[in-house]
Amino acid sequence: MKKVIIIEDDPAISDAISILLTRAGFNTATYLNGNFIFTEKFDIPDLFIVDKQLSGVDGLDICRHLKDTESTKQIPVIILSATPHLHALTKEARADAYLEKPFSNQQLLQTAEKLIDGLK
Repeated sequence: MKKVIIIEDDPAISDAISILLTRAGFNTATYLNGNFIFTEKFDIPDLFIVDKQLSGVDGLDICRHLKDTESTKQIPVIILSATPHLHALTKEARADAYLEKPFSNQQLLQTAEKLIDGLK
């Protein structure tokens, strides 16, 4: 079963994403902040879904850290944000994809499956 780590500080959005992915056959772990990423004490997933606007640490900083770390640099990262014109910021952070809020369940599922299957 493919594992996804979701880092989203809005519990309603986090729960909705987790339910959607679980129903699609993914194993999910949800976190309200990304501070644990910097300890590198977590099971490596097949995909990270990270909100850009997190309290404490920016989602793009989390993405940069993941892409700079040997054990996670190959793991795809999807950035979620209500910030318009996100493309340049996510590209600089080396995110594999981004979705602007509000996004559809279908958009999220298709993006997740495409990245996990390696069809970037």
